[in-house]
This record gives sequence, structure tokens and C-alpha cells, in this order.
Amino acid sequence: MTSSPAPVTLATEQARIRLHELTVIDVRTPAEYASGHLPGALNIPLDHVRHALPEIRHASDRGDILVVCASGARSENACKLLAEQGVPTATLSGGTGAWAAEGHDLHTPAACDTRAGWSMERQVRFTAGTVVLLGLLLGLLVHPALLLISAGIAGGLVFSALTNTCGMAAVLGKLPYNRPRAADLDAVLAALRSR
Repeated sequence: MTSSPAPVTLATEQARIRLHELTVIDVRTPAEYASGHLPGALNIPLDHVRHALPEIRHASDRGDILVVCASGARSENACKLLAEQGVPTATLSGGTGAWAAEGHDLHTPAACDTRAGWSMERQVRFTAGTVVLLGLLLGLLVHPALLLISAGIAGGLVFSALTNTCGMAAVLGKLPYNRPRAADLDAVLAALRSR
């Protein structure tokens, strides 16, 4: 393993200017990617980055790699993983949220290909809120010890904020609607090989 410099963070305007020369990898779930992505971005969900390492390394030998996600947290994690493997990358400051907020277009697949869904952040908020309410309800109606369910979720959210990781997002990312189709991932890997 070779050492690599820390990932560079590009502001949205820098990324917009250089977009034509960058290989853009979107590490969000396929559902998030389908809801809108940077022009030309290839979707490799965060938990598939290690599997795609040979193709990403090949693409980085031919030009710069920009890794994006919704807010920048997952792309930063992907950049760190790639840097550990000697692959230099950059991440987009503020992610696709900042890109769209600055008025830049997000591309969406054709209607027949769309698997748009909720963002991972929204899925986590919904799931955490549902489990907390369920824990409170069960604690009041069944047994007070079941209030620990809500306390566990609260503790997980605090841990998530402190470590900038999210175990719940990792679990939700494994659900079928958040997984890439094998053919989709194969097509992305082939596109990276041809760059």
C-alpha cells in the first residue's frame, strides 16, 4: 500500500469548471442517485467502493476523480478509503445538496429507469423516529423496560454525530431498494475501465 495525500475538497464552482475533465463517482444509494446527480456521475454506492477499487484506480491513472454524495460525509469516507489504497481523489464540498443550492443542474435518469426514492438522511430520520415512537408506546403500554429501545436509538444518534458515521444508514443501505442492480454496477465498472 502506498501513501497518498489527503483528499482535496473542491468548492462547487471549482467542480463545475472542471467537470468535463473529472471522473465523478456518486457514492449514494441508487435511489438517491436516481433522484438527481451531477452530470456524468457514475453511481458506485459507498459499500461497493472497495469492490470497484481496480476500476477506480484505473480511472485515476487517466485523470482526476471527484467523489460526491448528498452532503459530503459519505464521499469524505470514500476518499479516505481510496487514499488508504493509494488512489488520489477529491470530494465536493457540501455534496449534491450544495451543487443544487447554487443553481447547478442535477441530472435524472429517463422515467423508465428511475428508481428515485428518499435520501439516506430522510430514511434514517424516518426509521429513527419510528423506532423511538414505537419504543415509547411499548414502554407505556407493555412494559417500562421497553423504553430502552428509544434510549438506544438516542444513544446511536449521538454516537453517529460524534463519529460522523451512521450504522443505521449502513443497515438501510442494504435494503433491496437501496442496492444497485448487478447489471447497473457492471455497466458502471465497464465505463470506468474505458476511461
